[in-house]
Amino acid sequence: GQIVKAEIFAEARKPAYILHVDFGPDPEVGVKKSSAQITALYQPEALVGKQVVGVINFPKKQIGPVMSECLVTGFCNERQEIVLCVPDRPAPLGAKLL
Repeated sequence: GQIVKAEIFAEARKPAYILHVDFGPDPEVGVKKSSAQITALYQPEALVGKQVVGVINFPKKQIGPVMSECLVTGFCNERQEIVLCVPDRPAPLGAKLL
């Protein structure tokens, strides 16, 4: 998917953003929200337009006042900061991970 909006999740217990990720034109998928604890390495304005690898077939999860509808994937670096898992070239929105 592609991040179309990123905002500070002020109510989160740990620093986080609310990401709005576009997973393509399929009306059953579309844009989904995710709570992401990626504040150590990313600023909201730099996230917009970035493609990410996300999981959309997990159950939704209530995180404070936000319903997280997908999981944006990443890796922990040596300082336990999350590094996003991203395609190295543009991919169609909604493409499946093979």
